[in-house]
Amino acid sequence: MTPDQLHDEIKAEIGANKILVYGKGTKDMPRCGFTLETVQFFQAFGYPFEVIDVLENMPKRDVLSSMTNWPTLPKVFINGEFYGDTDVLGPMAQKGELQTILKTAFGYETEQKPTISLR
Repeated sequence: MTPDQLHDEIKAEIGANKILVYGKGTKDMPRCGFTLETVQFFQAFGYPFEVIDVLENMPKRDVLSSMTNWPTLPKVFINGEFYGDTDVLGPMAQKGELQTILKTAFGYETEQKPTISLR
């Protein structure tokens, strides 16, 4: 795939998911601690989310890095907007900002009230 095709594929994936995590491994089989941490972080909120494994796809990782200006994984998109990773999202959740973003993205509030604890 060309970089333009990968860019289009990434845009389609982001558009198809309210919460999308690009990481190492999958939701069921994370292949690094940071992806596992991100999966557990979003599971606490109770909203549906997807994880796309880009560990074996260096061209896609490169396009994602250039699109976001963020060199590391995971990369989290919510409602089409890039937010970084849990280092950014954790403090937002502690302040209640992330809950508002998620409620707006999904149009409803979940029953789950996550306990946010940062290392």
